[in-house]
Amino acid sequence: MNSIYSHRLCYVFLIVAACLGCNKEQNVPEFGQVDYSFFVAGHTYGTPGENNVGLYSPFREKFRLINDEEQMVLGVLTGDIVRNSTELEWDAVDNNLAEIDVPVHFAIGNHEASNPDLFEARYGPTYFSFSQGSDLFIVLDPNIDGWNISGNQLVFLDSILNLKAENSTNIFVFFHQFLWWEQENIFAPVYPNSLTDRTESTNFWSTIEPRFNELKNNVFLFAGDAGAFPTGNEVFYHCYDNIRFIASGMGGGVRDNFIIADVSESGDVRFRLIALNGDDINGLGDLSDHQLP
Repeated sequence: MNSIYSHRLCYVFLIVAACLGCNKEQNVPEFGQVDYSFFVAGHTYGTPGENNVGLYSPFREKFRLINDEEQMVLGVLTGDIVRNSTELEWDAVDNNLAEIDVPVHFAIGNHEASNPDLFEARYGPTYFSFSQGSDLFIVLDPNIDGWNISGNQLVFLDSILNLKAENSTNIFVFFHQFLWWEQENIFAPVYPNSLTDRTESTNFWSTIEPRFNELKNNVFLFAGDAGAFPTGNEVFYHCYDNIRFIASGMGGGVRDNFIIADVSESGDVRFRLIALNGDDINGLGDLSDHQLP
């Protein structure tokens, strides 16, 4: 990680930064009318070592909450959706998701990448984009090249950003691995579930981060390899400049969670952190409570 990144602060005090606590001393404007909402959930197969198939039961218990959200339009599962990538387990996931009233997109994790042919036969390409209103959604697959976004996938990313970023308000990017993690950067204490298949050197800071940092858009990077164990790293938030880093997941049984994002008609973004353990869905506080000190 270049030293310039390790010392950046949130100098751009956008409303989204204020809403999330990047700059808590700022006066936060009224959020306004919600245009649409979406949910993001990581490591949704749940607890390692268990033999159940389908999605994590505490998450399934919140499907009614998701369906009751009038402005909910879509969801994204950020990898490790199945324990083993088999027809049986994918059938169970599909049956579970049939209970949700909105389309759900998949960002492939290392568990799914154990059988990429099956995944693509059922669900299509492992990296893609789509738009929702004036916002751009991008799903990436770091499993292809050891946590790197390279080759044809990098060409795809450049093409989408060149084509759509200028006319988009927010850019939401989803992947499984903590691409920003390095052994000796400020993110080192927030450890992912796994470093499976990670190459010794990755191109996030040299190649990918600069592409997002130079944009005028608000950029939100979501990772899902969190929450498998009760380590205190089940949810994470950090921001600087125009970029927000967010990780969320479940399975450890203590601080399991997923996130609901609300986007206002003016393009502002706020997040609701939904706790899965216990009776209080607000039991984990705000996303801003889980940012780097």
